[in-house]
Amino acid sequence: MPPDPSRLLEIAGIRHPLIGFYDAPDAAAFAPLVEPEPGEHGCVFAFFKDWLAGATLRLTAANSGCGGAGRCLCDVPPPSREAFLKFLVDGEGLKASRELMGEWLDHDRPYRPAHGQVLLGPLRAGQEAHLKSVTFFVNPDQLGLLMLGAQYRSRPSDPPPVLAPFGSGCMQMVTLFRDLQAPQAVVGATDIAMRQYLPPDLLAFTVTVPMFAQLCALDERSFLHKPFWKRLRQARGKR
Repeated sequence: MPPDPSRLLEIAGIRHPLIGFYDAPDAAAFAPLVEPEPGEHGCVFAFFKDWLAGATLRLTAANSGCGGAGRCLCDVPPPSREAFLKFLVDGEGLKASRELMGEWLDHDRPYRPAHGQVLLGPLRAGQEAHLKSVTFFVNPDQLGLLMLGAQYRSRPSDPPPVLAPFGSGCMQMVTLFRDLQAPQAVVGATDIAMRQYLPPDLLAFTVTVPMFAQLCALDERSFLHKPFWKRLRQARGKR
């Protein structure tokens, strides 16, 4: 049986749908579908309202919406490395130098779709075999709850269970995980270029499938049912 997040979502008060990142061969299984307008720039998160309405975003190498998403999600190299570095450093000021940004680009590993497309949208029953990550959209209180959950079974000797790495918002949904089979999470939606598409109180918390299973397995012995969370909910006027 796939993990069931219903109890976690109810206790946390998370109302936004969970968004899955899928590498699947059959896009029709994810209908209704939306795609960027061919030839026009479009951020992945410009489709946030479509996700809320139940639609799935389909991206391909030929139609990825923006060069950054094409590079990190569909393994499309930029037409010119120097032009890309100039844009990121001189145009957007994201790193202290082109050399430093170049090192970061060389260290980064774009996602390589196995089926020529990636699909981002609400979780779909029956498509679990193609699921690569799950994104929660949460307020700061809920982020704290999920971060605690991600560390619930972590030992000091384990790899860090929660990361907050540099990268674009779409990279934070899959690319920045070094091992998608490891239980790990990324604090996301920290990219100021994409935050205009989200409500100001929302951040993202993206987890690998193994971490998703761990979060869904939190039981009555965990902090979910203990005083700290209950007191916080009460302080916010929630029950």
